[in-house]
Amino acid sequence: MKDLKQMVKNRRSYYSIDKKSPISDQEIQEIIEHAVKYVPSAFNSQSARVVLLLGENHDAFWEITRETLRKIVPADSFSSTDEKINGFKNGYGTIMFFEDEAVVEGLQEQFPLYKDVFPVWSLQSSGMLQYTIWISIEGSGLGASLQHYNPLIDDEVKEKWDLPKKWKLLAQMPFGTPVQEPGDKEFSPLDYRFKTFS
Repeated sequence: MKDLKQMVKNRRSYYSIDKKSPISDQEIQEIIEHAVKYVPSAFNSQSARVVLLLGENHDAFWEITRETLRKIVPADSFSSTDEKINGFKNGYGTIMFFEDEAVVEGLQEQFPLYKDVFPVWSLQSSGMLQYTIWISIEGSGLGASLQHYNPLIDDEVKEKWDLPKKWKLLAQMPFGTPVQEPGDKEFSPLDYRFKTFS
């Protein structure tokens, strides 16, 4: 695996991926388990929930997404949506990121002074988890992107995989072996984005 600075630099959104993986399913699972275990959370709440979909389950997820979108996207402009979904389905797997609202609500009841910020802290922790997994799987030779078809697909996803109702879907990460490199990325000047006072 590459060093952390290089992994952070190389992380990109890969949309052209295929149904291959340079690492085993067990190694993918270990990357996710490691991140779920060690990424921090407010009050050590550990409210993150992650589901890894491979094989037919990965394909089924993107068919659910496609058919959900078909109901709301005008037929005359659905072809671009269909093509995008095919791109994600062409990948090797999908990682679904959830937050367990039961945990967040429990903390709100236990610590009412912080009631309004627990959902914010929950999202911050999820963002760290998503990023950690993203750079880790890309550091292992996979390409990924982060998608957000929630909440449109939430109910059907929970029903399909028998997931708790209190799990709130936040993001989906299709991944696979990169087929095409992403284009150049532009950066705003750092002196506008970062300041040091000493």
